[in-house]
Order: sequence, then structure tokens, then C-alpha cells
Amino acid sequence: MVIDPRRRVPRTDAVLAEPRVAAAAVRLGRQLVKQAVTAAQQRVRDSALPPDEIVDAVLGALPPAATTLRPVLNATGVLLHTNLGRAPLGAAAREAVAVAAGTCDVELDLATGTRGRRGAGVVDALLAAVPGASGAHVVNNGAAALALVAATLAAGREIVVSRGELVEIGDGFRIPDLVESTGARLREVGTTNRTHLADYERAIGPDTAFVLKVHPSNFTVTGFTSAVGPAELAGLGVPVVVDIGSGLLAPHPLLPDEPDAAGMLAAGAALVTASGDKLLGGPQAGLILGDAGLVERVRRFPLARAMRVDKLTLAALEATLRGPVPPVRAALDAPVAELRARADALAARLAGLDVQVVDSHATVGGGGAPGVVLPSVALSLPEPYAAALRAGSPAVLGRLEGGRCLLDLRALGRADDETLAGCVRAVRSGP
Repeated sequence: MVIDPRRRVPRTDAVLAEPRVAAAAVRLGRQLVKQAVTAAQQRVRDSALPPDEIVDAVLGALPPAATTLRPVLNATGVLLHTNLGRAPLGAAAREAVAVAAGTCDVELDLATGTRGRRGAGVVDALLAAVPGASGAHVVNNGAAALALVAATLAAGREIVVSRGELVEIGDGFRIPDLVESTGARLREVGTTNRTHLADYERAIGPDTAFVLKVHPSNFTVTGFTSAVGPAELAGLGVPVVVDIGSGLLAPHPLLPDEPDAAGMLAAGAALVTASGDKLLGGPQAGLILGDAGLVERVRRFPLARAMRVDKLTLAALEATLRGPVPPVRAALDAPVAELRARADALAARLAGLDVQVVDSHATVGGGGAPGVVLPSVALSLPEPYAAALRAGSPAVLGRLEGGRCLLDLRALGRADDETLAGCVRAVRSGP
């Protein structure tokens, strides 16, 4: 843009009228762009920015979208990183969200022009993925799924649960507090490390609504332990509800100890609750699977309306279930040899830097498969790269280990390699 030599600081209206800035205002909103202009003008006043570079400075300061959220490459080796939003959506899910972002037939039967069943496509996809379930319902997260089941089936009644399964979940919330907030009472049985079938048998009475099994998700108890599975509990004459947590719908060979929905239902569970944004690899959601009659009671309970998911979640979840393998599953299944080949190629592209290819270890994270170590491969860089990469665009989050910055490749797709290499090259002078 042309700067009036009599004015050191370009006028706001002149900067906003510059074609590239005006186009950004159309895309991001005038207020956000004007804030960037004001900040750049101050830099000019402080002599930190030449006036003729103000347009480039404004454009460089603008985010890729009208949100404070920033894209981050997950090079931590934690597949489901809670602080990074857990499961990244696959291409099919992102395309489905784009469809749902406009007006769509979320509650409309186009054939008749009358109101349709909300979420019918997701329910069909879940029942196809878990044939042992005759009913399915989706709410806004895993904790909501368990709370809704407890409110529907056990308000004013007892839920029998092992003391070893009264776990604390994310952000300091605890299963006992969550369940009791619904009006249900907990009847604790057994001890922290050992619970037997006889403990449940003694506790069950006319006031028992159901027996609850809770997967301890993010920790393990080993040694002198004992627990009772749903197959044995199913013979006690009351429904068994199993909260599997991580959202694994079917067994996975790398996670033999992780409970899955199909397995729990086959063993006799009446209902299974789970998350949709963990090992399932979809958006944040809570799943309720199992007996059709019980699921319908849950679906029609008044509190279900407060836990309803929006059309974007429905679209992303259905596409995750029907579409190709989502990124989380692809990362879990990636062969170590493939990861090493990618790391070697990246190291060759970064020749001249202090970069090494090293063996690494990854984890599932997100409250799933505690104690399971996934062999992986990482790029090792000097420690100062960690902070510099976090400040880049996109940001790159690695981990510090042994005085080095490790960029683990297991949670990254092959398509991320070019971007990762560019981010490292961009900060090479910083360290």
C-alpha cells in the first residue's frame, strides 16, 4: 500500500481498505482484523515495524479461522491427548461436518416432508458396528451416558458397585458423585483390591436397580486382586450396566485387556456406556448400547433432552462409523517399520541439523488402555526446539526426555510429515 510520507502511522481505514486486508475481513470478520491493524499500528509507533510492512504484519498476525483455537501437530506419542482434544477427526467426518454445518435433514423425512427421527443414521451405524446391541442412543459425552442411565433406572434406588471401581475421572470428577447426583444411592461392595461374586449376592435386594461395572480406564491395580465379570453378574437377576469408558466397540489385538462393547454385551451386560471420542476415533459423545427396551426408556427420560447432541456431532460420529479407518485407529495399527522409514526420510530432509532417529514409546492416552506401551519412533532434537516449535504455526507439541526434544511419529499421519519438516526448518535458527 502507498504510505503518505507526512504520516508515519498508516490510517486505520487505509489499511482496512487494502485488498488483502479487506478480503481477510470478509473471511474472519471486521472486528478481529481491526484488532490486528491496531496492534500493528502500535508497533509502527514504537518503531518496531516499518510503515510499509504493516499490511504483511497484519496478515501474519491473523489466525487461520475466526477462533482462538490453534492447530497443533501431536508429536507427543499420546494418541488420545486430552489437552489436544483427544481423537482427531478423519477426512470423512470433517466432510460430514461441512454438510451438517448448513441446513440439512437432521429431523426431516424428505420423502414425506414430515418430521423425521433425529439421529437415526447414527443409531443404524452403531447397531451395525455392534450387532449384539438391539438399541442405541447418543448423548454429549461418556459421563452423561452413565448419568442418564442412572437417572432413568435408579433414581431413589440402589446401584451396587465394587469399591475398587469408584474411580475419579477427568478434571477431578468422581463416579460416586456423578451417580449420586442423579438421585441414585450407591451400595458399595468388596474392597479396593478384591471383590467376589458373594459380595454382590449379599448386597442385592428389592431396592437394587442394577449392578454397575466401571472400567478403571487410566490406572491399573495389580498383585493380590480379584474382580467379577459381567458374565457372572448377569446371573444375579438384576440388569448389569458396564461403563467401558474408552469407546472400543470390538476387540483389538494390541489391547487384549481393554473392554469392548461387543464383548461386554455378549457376556451378559444389559447396557454398555462408552465415549465416542476416544478409541472409537470420533467426536466427543456418549454412547448407550444394549437392550432395546432399556435404551428406549433412557431415550424418553426427560433429562435426555438436556444431553442431546447437535447435528455436527451426529454427522461426524456417523461418518466415523461408516467411513474409512479413522486417524486414531490408523495410528494404533501403524507398523514400527513404517514409522522408522518416515523418520529416516524426515531426518534426511533435515540434514545439517542436530537431528537423530531414536526408538520411542507411545501410549493410547485419554483414559484408555492404561499400562499399554506402543513401540514407536521419534526424531530427537536439542531441547530448546520444544518451546520454539510450540510457538510456530502450526504449533508442534513434542515431549522432553533425557534433555532432548522428541517428536514421536505414531500419533501423526504420513500427510503431516511435510508440515512437520517445515516447522522444524522454520525454527532451526532459534535453538
